[in-house]
Amino acid sequence: MTQLITGELFKKMIANAAAAIENHKQEVNELNVFPVPDGDTGTNMSLTIGAAESALAAMTPGTLSHAAETTASAMLRGARGNSGVILSLLFRGFAKRLKDIDSADGTTFAVALATGVDSAYKAVMKPAEGTILTVSRLAAVSAAACAEIDPDIETILEKALETGYVALADTINQNPVLKKAGVIDAGAKGYLYILDGMLRALRGEVILKLRADGDTQSEKADFTQYTSESIKFAYCTEFIVERKLRTDINRLRDFLDRRGDSIVVVDDDEIIKVHVHTNEPGVVLTEALTFGPLLSTKIDNMHEQHTDMAAGNLSHEYEHPPAAEEKKEFGIVVVCAGSGIVDVFRDLGADKIITGGQTMNPSTEDILEKVNATPSDTVFVLPNNSNIILAAQQCVPLTDKRVIVIPTKSIPQGVSAMLAIDNAETLDDLEDLMTEAAKGVCTVQIAIAARDSLYDGNEIKEGEYLALIEDSLAASGPSAKEIIDFVAAALSGISPEFITVFAGEDVSEEEASSVAGRIGAASPGAEISVVLGG
Repeated sequence: MTQLITGELFKKMIANAAAAIENHKQEVNELNVFPVPDGDTGTNMSLTIGAAESALAAMTPGTLSHAAETTASAMLRGARGNSGVILSLLFRGFAKRLKDIDSADGTTFAVALATGVDSAYKAVMKPAEGTILTVSRLAAVSAAACAEIDPDIETILEKALETGYVALADTINQNPVLKKAGVIDAGAKGYLYILDGMLRALRGEVILKLRADGDTQSEKADFTQYTSESIKFAYCTEFIVERKLRTDINRLRDFLDRRGDSIVVVDDDEIIKVHVHTNEPGVVLTEALTFGPLLSTKIDNMHEQHTDMAAGNLSHEYEHPPAAEEKKEFGIVVVCAGSGIVDVFRDLGADKIITGGQTMNPSTEDILEKVNATPSDTVFVLPNNSNIILAAQQCVPLTDKRVIVIPTKSIPQGVSAMLAIDNAETLDDLEDLMTEAAKGVCTVQIAIAARDSLYDGNEIKEGEYLALIEDSLAASGPSAKEIIDFVAAALSGISPEFITVFAGEDVSEEEASSVAGRIGAASPGAEISVVLGG
């Protein structure tokens, strides 16, 4: 039995907790319908506690206080999404109770859990029951009651989990949104995975992170029960402000309350961390600047996140490189995926590449990182996807650099825009030429349906071939040949000068060449090329 939690043991507990939520993040994502059905709770919680794991991995904590404070600080700065911010608050209160404590017994640990819950409730402006707040509160109450009878830490955490799972099952009855979707609360389940990981560390177990989620038959929310229009405030906006000015924090809370919901404001000695859902992210960030300089921002379009989850798409994370020195007249940041396509953009002169695209929408922060790392005062951004254009445009007021977003909606549009660079004499000319070049492209996509679905009023069966022209479903059916022939006929009707076939990762060079040949035969005047996109 474990008698005391030391700094080193707490480090192991956080590592186990991070692995536990990482291994189950997609399961948690698929439960996420509250406060909005954007399907990213598991990913956000994993990234949030993952920040703490990374911070602790780089140090040897001498005391529990040091380890807990490092955890709280890293999670607060790395918190993503409503669930991630609340999770960071739980650990922030936990760390405050353990301040200046070398190690904690069971009673102290139970009190720290309760302090974390208090911190979370105080920071959330309109706390809703039937959520992670409810489950964490009831688990902490149970832990405190157990500590009065048996101070063993493992026993206390076991009891907290036992009560937590009962409370989790009841969340479907407490929250009408969950009841409509027929699921339990996503954030609450994620929190219990984290507590379970910590308990297993107390028992000496080590949880290994899996390479990918298995094909489990776990409970899932039906995202098609909700339309994108059910999301009242479209932009999940998060930012950290350096606490330079001693402006009354309640003024910011009142300002946010008039312009959004799902508001969490954490007022620390050095920073202010904010999460809000709003339709006016620019206005919110402008107000935030009256409290001090912005240290980081992240804006996600929740309409698009919901649409992706309804289509069964997964979440992705992105790496952020360090800033580079400014050297060039202008730089170019491109969003794309696939080694072959990356090579194309590199060859055309792109300075920075962000891995992303359909179902992999990078955040404003991801794009901003690349913009700031580009060695130029002027940076052109090619989103290459309609879902990413807005996130790119949010970078414009967030940096001292001149950011010009070319609204490319596809990889072919992006390639054509890059090909126009050599014809420009000035930066203004370049913007116009790239934009016009992108408009002159017709983009067709051929894919295989991953599941049964409804798209633009058409029923699609799993395994069917799809043809999308400019993002609109043009044809679907069981025969690849018929779909390819349909595309060939459609393209011949616009008499293209050039046709480039970009092959996906599962398409061989022979298959790609065969498709290109059949499409080219219908447009004999076009110059045809094949790119193995990867």
